[in-house]
Amino acid sequence: MAKTIIVGGYGPGISSAVAEKFGGQGFAVALVARSAERLAEGVKSLEAKGIKAAAFPTDLGAPTAVKALIAAVREKLGPISALHWNAYSGAAGDLLSADVTALHSAFDIAVSGLLTAVQESLADLKQAQGAVLVTNGGLLFNEPAVDEMAVKFNIMGLAIANAAKHKLVGLLAQKLKADGVYVGEVIVTGSVKGTAFDHGNATIDPTLVAQKFWDLFSARKDIIAQV
Repeated sequence: MAKTIIVGGYGPGISSAVAEKFGGQGFAVALVARSAERLAEGVKSLEAKGIKAAAFPTDLGAPTAVKALIAAVREKLGPISALHWNAYSGAAGDLLSADVTALHSAFDIAVSGLLTAVQESLADLKQAQGAVLVTNGGLLFNEPAVDEMAVKFNIMGLAIANAAKHKLVGLLAQKLKADGVYVGEVIVTGSVKGTAFDHGNATIDPTLVAQKFWDLFSARKDIIAQV
């Protein structure tokens, strides 16, 4: 049976590694991000490895665009078996000076876009006994040291969005388990090599994160893994 995974928020690092990991296991891969150029390079790289892939430039913070995305992927690659959400926004870094609409932007990408994607692909996911796989960051933790770091580096909006996304994962996991749809999350607590957060001292290999996602997907037992 044909399998398709949507990789939302595609770029160097985790999402690229996830695309290769699942593609190598027989999934067709739908790469999604705003940059058409980045997506084209990603498709070329995957195809060179014998993986079927297609690009879908999309603003994942816009529910209408996400609805159109799901329909387009289904038409081009077939029913959706897995959804990987790696998208995030660093908007509203300083909550005291940011416009409230900027915080909405961060929330829309982390929560509204993800939820829309799940809703629109739900019939496929149920049919395939598929999965929703979410990347999250350690900023979600409600601890003084984490909050101090978020304030220091002006990533407060991201911290709020991560916390809300974490709650959404838990709720979806409970809601969908009776339908045979697995929901899991990998929480990344450090910098990932090859990403925008890598300033030469990143310690986490993106292939390790991709393997964590594959392990969660395969075992379908634990909701959360941490690296």
